[in-house]
Amino acid sequence: MLTKSLVLLAALTSGSLARVQGHERRQTPSGGSWLSTPASGSYSTAGFGSSTANSGSDITYAGNVGNPWGSNIIEVSESDASSYKNVAAISGQNTEPWTVVFWNKYGPDGKMDGWFGHSAATFTLNAGETKYVAFDEDTNGGFAAAPGSIPTDSHGGYASTWGEFDFGSKGNSGWSGFDVSAIVAQNAGLKVQGMKICDALGGTCSTITPDAASVDNAYTTAETDIGGIGGNLSGGPVRLAVTIDYSG
Repeated sequence: MLTKSLVLLAALTSGSLARVQGHERRQTPSGGSWLSTPASGSYSTAGFGSSTANSGSDITYAGNVGNPWGSNIIEVSESDASSYKNVAAISGQNTEPWTVVFWNKYGPDGKMDGWFGHSAATFTLNAGETKYVAFDEDTNGGFAAAPGSIPTDSHGGYASTWGEFDFGSKGNSGWSGFDVSAIVAQNAGLKVQGMKICDALGGTCSTITPDAASVDNAYTTAETDIGGIGGNLSGGPVRLAVTIDYSG
């Protein structure tokens, strides 16, 4: 199964990583064609770059970051989404435009700093919209969402509520996983936005409401050293239903 959350990787001193640690993993469109998977079991890779080799283990594990960097995480149309193995549908309860930024755990320079200003995919989610994102196998990283621009901490790291993910981890026997985390936002003393992520094929959810008023199967600073929170999926296609600005 998956271990700890990436947000622990944001434990910083003097602007650099103080220690290499992290939760290494990691409402909602209901129904719709994106939930389908190819009957043949053969999944599309259209739009992805070439895969990169993995390295390391446990917390320092580096999966596929795409070549060119970030080409392992792509926005796709609703009609094409069902042809990919790993897909997230991003919708929201937002009434104003929100920015959503996705990154790999490891940045373009090979360092564990993917959330420091880097973006594999970025889009604006307007009220009532749903966007679809496909992930190549062995992708691990996160995303942040906030109204307007993404806030950053004093070291330049994205510091809104995070969603974290692993898809088909080769370092973890093909498992996938996800969680919602407020650790970086709380450590920076910034606002905690609401977010909900659910395994749309299985039902497990990870949820935080604004200001962490309600936390269910998700990370806050109180859970910093606990592994395995969130969804842990043993293999096969993944469909994540994400709700930003979630308030319950």
